[in-house]
Amino acid sequence: MYPLSFSEFMSAMGKERFAELLEKQDFDMATAFKQEYIEHLKYYYYVGGMPEVVKNFTAHKDFKEAREIQQRILDAYEQDFSKHAPNEIVPRIRMIWNSIPAQLTKESKKFIYGIIKEGARAKDYELALMWLSDCGLVHKVQRVTAPHIPLKAYEDLKAFKLFVLDVGLLSCMVQLNQTVLLSGNELFKEFKGALTEQYVLQQLKTLKNLATYYWTNDRGSAEMDFLVDNGTDVIPIEVKAETNLKAKSLKTYCEKFKPNKAIRTSMSDYRQEEWLLNLPLWAVETLNK
Repeated sequence: MYPLSFSEFMSAMGKERFAELLEKQDFDMATAFKQEYIEHLKYYYYVGGMPEVVKNFTAHKDFKEAREIQQRILDAYEQDFSKHAPNEIVPRIRMIWNSIPAQLTKESKKFIYGIIKEGARAKDYELALMWLSDCGLVHKVQRVTAPHIPLKAYEDLKAFKLFVLDVGLLSCMVQLNQTVLLSGNELFKEFKGALTEQYVLQQLKTLKNLATYYWTNDRGSAEMDFLVDNGTDVIPIEVKAETNLKAKSLKTYCEKFKPNKAIRTSMSDYRQEEWLLNLPLWAVETLNK
């Protein structure tokens, strides 16, 4: 079972009619209420979608209690490492798990084994990584060498990004303070977009039959945050944490591969152009429509 999606979180918060607007793709009406969506998106970045945390937060609106429950969940995961994983890989599981926030705050979010431990090699951590992935505690997003159908055929097995299962747990791991919520859109600038990319990936994971990858050129000078394969097209998705829509990587990608459609998700309003869909972050779940 996945954590609650953003629209499910809004429904739990008593904002069912706003979730319904997204379901109906009524972007004219939704945009009129965008401050409601933005406010609850901030809550979601902090609270996340873990059912116990959401249940408590909807009842008490207490950020401190939400953090305490999240920390308890994280502690339980740490205990599970020792209880259920083979003893010889437990230390490596912990090292991978604890490195994820640092991995995601890099400009390039490609997983680097050297961040875990100097001189660390992939083969030494393969079993630990597989255990975390099989347990559903992390999402592994593989790089592709070329954005062609089917994407799986172009996987680069040596390069990937690693996300945790829930944005609220990630914000707990990095000890995001609730006061950040009160300072305009500062929250969306924190950690170089780490929370935003985690959030977007988490929403993509709630959509059925949608495999998610990412692309970089061979020099690593251009990156497309996510690619999805709908069976007939490869659709690039660029993630922007704010309203700044300068998109050098998206431009590079589109000039090179000429996709039929591209998606940019940010804090800007919904706007459909000839080949580019500007999708607000709070509406990422509508992508499968």
